[in-house]
Amino acid sequence: MIAGFIGLGTMGGPMARNILKNGHEVVVFDVVQKAVDALAAAGARVAASPREVAQRVDYVITMLPDSPDVERVFGGPDGVLAGLRPGSVCIDMSTIDPDTTRRIGAQVRAKGAEMIDSPVGKTADAAVAGTLTLMVGGPAEVVARCRPLLDCMGSDFFHCGDLGAGQSMKLLNNLLAQTIGSASAEAMVLGTKAGLTLDLMTRVLSTTMAWNKQLEVNMPKKPLKGDFTPGFMLKLAHKDCRLALQMAHSLGVQAPIGRATFAGLEEGMQAGLKDLDVGVMLKLREEQAGVTVRISQA
Repeated sequence: MIAGFIGLGTMGGPMARNILKNGHEVVVFDVVQKAVDALAAAGARVAASPREVAQRVDYVITMLPDSPDVERVFGGPDGVLAGLRPGSVCIDMSTIDPDTTRRIGAQVRAKGAEMIDSPVGKTADAAVAGTLTLMVGGPAEVVARCRPLLDCMGSDFFHCGDLGAGQSMKLLNNLLAQTIGSASAEAMVLGTKAGLTLDLMTRVLSTTMAWNKQLEVNMPKKPLKGDFTPGFMLKLAHKDCRLALQMAHSLGVQAPIGRATFAGLEEGMQAGLKDLDVGVMLKLREEQAGVTVRISQA
């Protein structure tokens, strides 16, 4: 299979590498030349535009930051749609709003091609390992055609429904994940301010319904070690929660807790933390409370 990959960032770069490692040809494009050069050194072929990628491949994969980025890459004289071949398939693995996904999907079908959405879950480490969670939307027969490529990138596969259903699943996943993460950070800071140790809090919480993957896996890995280098950047968490709340509004669903989570992320954005890992919300709460919550290095 010949795949095109557009968007070679923190997640997209490793994902494209895993397709290469599994013996598929890959044609890449990114606006960051350093990212392109790294994939070229690994054996990928290079295209000069999204249009050229689409002209040269059977499957066009996009992994981009936001809805406007996906629309820009697909549209215009140098976009994917301008070079799309009949019978090819577009796989958008970005996290964007479902309406944009469906709108672009209609444009793709008008070109005689197909489209599925497959946003991903887990971390950059999982992108490197090829063990991402894949939340897929689209016709079953088209999804089945794409499985050899999707299986290069993920180990947990879920066909969520029609085109756009993958995006819906991803948005509610990230809204819930950030809500749990924000609440967990606040609780750890509160407990520390009250004189409790992190060790005591985690031992007690691990026996109750308060326990969660943020406390078990994510926070000990980075923020509780004082590591706020970009993994999943705060600005992307902010964007995902914004899109999730837009989806809730369009469906007439009240989301007061989600709005509170978004307000906290907005606070982090205004504090200039947007390019740091979203775990930096712990540091923000620490500074406000005048305490530090860290795993003991002893």
